[in-house]
Amino acid sequence: MPIPVATAPLGHTAVALPPQHPITLTLNGVEKHLEVAPWTSILDLLREYLDLTGTKKGCDHGQCGACTVLLNGTRIYSCLTLAVMQDGSEITTIEGLAKGDELHPLQAAFIEHDAFQCGYCTPGQICSAAGLLSEGKAKTTADIRELMSGNICRCGAYPGIVAAVEEVLHQQNQAPAYSI
Repeated sequence: MPIPVATAPLGHTAVALPPQHPITLTLNGVEKHLEVAPWTSILDLLREYLDLTGTKKGCDHGQCGACTVLLNGTRIYSCLTLAVMQDGSEITTIEGLAKGDELHPLQAAFIEHDAFQCGYCTPGQICSAAGLLSEGKAKTTADIRELMSGNICRCGAYPGIVAAVEEVLHQQNQAPAYSI
């Protein structure tokens, strides 16, 4: 089937863009009905169309983890995930972790342990840590380091990051879990 064409000014021929696709996402607990181009990543949807700029664009190639969000409770690189593929999914960003004025335990622990310097990677680090904790695989400091290795901190705040995650892991083992 040929691609429809439109006549552009001055007699030039322009190719029509593909149609937008309707999707529904539950974003930070709120259902959103959106129309997106087929090539729109979750990262670009969040930042460019929904003004949720807490999720950062680092490498845009899935190598740094700055864009990490939770998709149906699982951590993903939002730069590598197309929005049209996630119709019906639930996405939690850094903006959705706190409950009103009450910080998520990881957010509070990151502050307490000074687990950031420039702060650029912090939203992705915290979302990744939230996913890590819900996975239940981390039992030791070495586990935390390994399971957080997909999130890079150029400033080298790793000791504080690990300490923050350890604190919340310890709290979870002592008390009922904080739900996202």
